[in-house]
Amino acid sequence: MNTREILGIAPVIPVLVIENPDTAVALGKALVSGGLKVLEITLRTPAAFDAIDAIKNSVDGAIVGAGTVNTPEQLELCAKHGVDFMVSPGFHLPLVRAAADKNIPYLPGIATASEALAAINEGVTTLKFFPAEQNGGVSMLKALGGPYGDLFFCPTGGINAGNYLNYLALGNVLCVGGSWVAPQELIEMQDWQAIQALAKSVAITH
Repeated sequence: MNTREILGIAPVIPVLVIENPDTAVALGKALVSGGLKVLEITLRTPAAFDAIDAIKNSVDGAIVGAGTVNTPEQLELCAKHGVDFMVSPGFHLPLVRAAADKNIPYLPGIATASEALAAINEGVTTLKFFPAEQNGGVSMLKALGGPYGDLFFCPTGGINAGNYLNYLALGNVLCVGGSWVAPQELIEMQDWQAIQALAKSVAITH
């Protein structure tokens, strides 16, 4: 699958910061069984790659991506661990080109019209909009849709249960990313039933 196909699978991509890899499989199963099959594991903790490996090996149906990919070294590690896709908070041409060379679906982030223009001229038309709320949110995405009608987005940053439907209503939004469907307190409590219920509550909006 390419990046756009992956983003079209579910309306919300859980953005996961996993501190304890021992919780990864149960967390992944709760989210996938709730209907959210595309998971972004951020590379913000030492446990990230162990969590990616565990979910890929033990959670049927999970599409496992790495988030916060900021350096070529991280990209190389992602390739070695066989991630299904990668996400970056910003737009950096060497990373875009390295991901293309390795044929890994890649979602770079943008926040401005100039970055959108750079993406178009690199042939990248599926983008993360980050941080969404801090950069104008729904209004900004509507504005970008005028001159950049061929671009499609996964907005992330400040998105929650109270505003995610406003983003999904936009024609240039494929899905949203957010952590509210798997909050840290529920992960720490290992309340997988509650996380599954949260996943179900948003998956039905697709």
